[in-house]
Amino acid sequence: MKRKILVAGAGGFIGGHLVAKLLRRGGVDVCAVDIKPFGEWYQRFPGAENLKLDLRERKACERAVRGAEQVYNLAADMGGMGFIELNRGLCMLSVLINTHLLMAGRNAGVKRHFYASSACVYAADKQTDPKVTGLREADAYPAMPEDGYGWEKLFSERLCRHFTEDFGLTTRVARFHNVYGPNGTWEGGREKAPAAISRKVIEAKLSGKKEIEIWGNGEQTRSFMYIDDCVKGIDMIMRSKTVTFPINLGSAEKVSINQLVDIVEDIAGIKLKRKYNLNAPKGVNGRNSDNKLIKKMLKWEPDTPLRDGMEKTYAWIYDQMTQGKRGK
Repeated sequence: MKRKILVAGAGGFIGGHLVAKLLRRGGVDVCAVDIKPFGEWYQRFPGAENLKLDLRERKACERAVRGAEQVYNLAADMGGMGFIELNRGLCMLSVLINTHLLMAGRNAGVKRHFYASSACVYAADKQTDPKVTGLREADAYPAMPEDGYGWEKLFSERLCRHFTEDFGLTTRVARFHNVYGPNGTWEGGREKAPAAISRKVIEAKLSGKKEIEIWGNGEQTRSFMYIDDCVKGIDMIMRSKTVTFPINLGSAEKVSINQLVDIVEDIAGIKLKRKYNLNAPKGVNGRNSDNKLIKKMLKWEPDTPLRDGMEKTYAWIYDQMTQGKRGK
């Protein structure tokens, strides 16, 4: 019999790409689960067992993990800063997903559990300056994470740790830093900066109204990881025998939001007037990934240049918009 692998959140952006990778590799039965109706999945593959389940419910988790050897938990109610700053309670309810998956996995004999955490777990007082140095894994403590979403992620990290210590369930945790690429959200309020800026530039280009709204003053800094690097990193971390603690998974190429707009404008061949909305959600002033540990442990780090990844992302969103498709 083939090994069964469960991907929770398979109808989402990262989950869909992970299912695609597992199916291309072959040799496993993939169970893809998401709360969304099938028509709203970003990617759905006939080669997987596709299930619509609400994994906040324990019985749904028990159904999903039945017979599974490995679980990849990428399921969460989340989005870009415009969503997580205004929906803290909803974000924290995602704790039910990881809790019930761990409980069900322990009882079902799951051998390995991957949890998708976030750079939002890092202490806010280390992210006040746009010129921030890379955040090291140790910078999550003393705890002062992003309110709501970050607290849920940090708590779930600890839950994974203690399920390993108390019950022997092997867990792996990666702290994602801003993942982007094709086949993801680009409108509707949950999209992240690379997709949102691409959409706004395309709208300006198509409409002839040559201006763009930027949230904040544009000087806030971030790093952005291309989806192919993210999926490769998930696979390496899950297979690793030595990465037994939460580890950064993100690009170390830091840019300001203004610089990100510069890149997208250059790809589009257009220059826009910038209007800064200082009242819009903008998150912390500076965040970047310190990759010393992942380079030491795995001899690798996410390394797709931002310009290269944005060209592919922009082209995909442009095709979606000009074909009249929805990007939620």
